[in-house]
Amino acid sequence: MPELLRMPEIAANTEEATLASWPVPERQPFRATDVIATVETAKAAVDVAAEADGVIVRMLVEPGTDVRVGDPIALLAAPGEQVDDVDAVLARLGVNGAAPAVPPLVAPVAPEPNGNRVFASPLARRTAREHGLVYETLSGSGPNGRITRRDVEAALASKPAAAVPEPVVAAAPDSHDVSSHSRMRRAIAQRLTESKQTIPHFYLRGTATVDDLLALRADLNAVSPTKISVNDLLLKAVAIAHSEVDGVNAVWTDDGMRRFDSVDLGVAVATDDGLLTPVVRGVDRLSVGAIAAATRELAERARTGGLRQAELEGGATTITNLGMYGTEEFAAIINPPQSSILAVGAARKEPVATEDGELAVATVLRVTLSVDHRAIDGALAAQWMRAFLAVLERPLRILA
Repeated sequence: MPELLRMPEIAANTEEATLASWPVPERQPFRATDVIATVETAKAAVDVAAEADGVIVRMLVEPGTDVRVGDPIALLAAPGEQVDDVDAVLARLGVNGAAPAVPPLVAPVAPEPNGNRVFASPLARRTAREHGLVYETLSGSGPNGRITRRDVEAALASKPAAAVPEPVVAAAPDSHDVSSHSRMRRAIAQRLTESKQTIPHFYLRGTATVDDLLALRADLNAVSPTKISVNDLLLKAVAIAHSEVDGVNAVWTDDGMRRFDSVDLGVAVATDDGLLTPVVRGVDRLSVGAIAAATRELAERARTGGLRQAELEGGATTITNLGMYGTEEFAAIINPPQSSILAVGAARKEPVATEDGELAVATVLRVTLSVDHRAIDGALAAQWMRAFLAVLERPLRILA
């Protein structure tokens, strides 16, 4: 019996996503686990894999269409199954041949002059408002005439430039370029604005001498098949501190504190489109070599757009490192719903006082921990910082 493929809920509390592409054409057989659709969220492109062998009998949604979670997007059949009257099958399943039979997600905002309601996706409405466009005047190409993001973008592309009045005093033109925000850039802006507005941040700064840590890294790289970075060692040090200081590996929720058994850590990765924070799972149980392999693989897929949504979620803490750019010290914004983020600066040679009171030169690393005060109190965060710095200055514990 043919069945409907519906838009999955690819992220928690997501009501809508964009059908980006159909990697498999209609009537071409596919195998279980093959990618048969690609769906865009605000942060990543997510591949939808087939649960069983089959064939796409009919695609119900065009690429670029914003679709409500749960809406049908295609009709699937088993391998070799004959479907003579596709429209009749869709009708029995409650769907017409072109689009889902259920009403659109959002209620109409305004009627057309003839009294008909105008439906538009949330993304289409927001894009139109940002560019001063009255979306109710557009023709929708989506299901049931729904206005999609593509309709708004097409209207903006064809919109004539407004006439610019001659200046009273001649002046050199202001040469500049304005490019549209990407979905990822808008998502980053929204999340970080939400973070600063809703999370009570406080900050702790710490300093460690890391000559022994750098020497350990050199020794490990002499025998390791995978190149180990300072960041990999820092991840392990964070995991050790999380395991030693109870209460830090947790996040605030409206219903209560959520505490984690495993230390999952986000790693900030700069991409051409913006910052992504894939999560390395079970850092407390991984060797340094396994951490290095995992972070490298996640970073490569982050830069090529190959991350899955689940790989961007989870954990209580993220590490962001700008030391490779020469930045000595900075404070980062917490990535919600996490409760902390560790900002790492550059390791630099500086004069320090020894235990004997003598002046010496050592390699110094400065870090700043941004903390959600709802989840973690100052004294608890200070205990964690002390434990973390102790691991950096006695790094053999990383190998224990």
